[in-house]
Amino acid sequence: MTSQYRFTDCTKDYLTQFYTILDEMIHNMDCTQLNDSISHNFIVQMIPHHQAAIQMCQNVLQYTNNTDLQNIATDIISTQTRSIQNMQSILGQCSCVTNSCQDLDLYGRRFHEVTHTMFHDMDSACSDNNISANFIREMIPHHEGAIRMCENALRFCICPGLAPILEAIIFSQTKGIQEMRQLLRCITEQ
Repeated sequence: MTSQYRFTDCTKDYLTQFYTILDEMIHNMDCTQLNDSISHNFIVQMIPHHQAAIQMCQNVLQYTNNTDLQNIATDIISTQTRSIQNMQSILGQCSCVTNSCQDLDLYGRRFHEVTHTMFHDMDSACSDNNISANFIREMIPHHEGAIRMCENALRFCICPGLAPILEAIIFSQTKGIQEMRQLLRCITEQ
């Protein structure tokens, strides 16, 4: 970015809201109450992650007129709202599935690696006056983080009801990344 580059007022408004959402997500994921259950810990940290995706989509929908991106954002809102409801409904039973200190440590170490990378990549996503492209560059690492968080949890003994939710997250967000990468190529080649 050169010193002559200027953000429009719309871009500034969009980015200000995005960084507010990002900061809130980081705080809520880092400060939630954890216990001796990987299943519980995953759920209480993934819910604010999903909530941030929903807020990011609501933010971009105020600014984009790209129909394909509007469809992607609407689908993310729907899918992640349903995923939050599914996780909330099994949180009580999942909290009863406890793990050893060793498993909790291994899970936690990988979780922190994944989220550190995700937070950094979202924070440093290339920003210009193409708000639709900005959103995609921010949302791809968000989705990648969710996939890695799910893969990490699946390496351990978790609540049986949680596993299909994790597999659904991996499937939907892998598909979403492919769609967003394809759309980003189209947007940036115009």
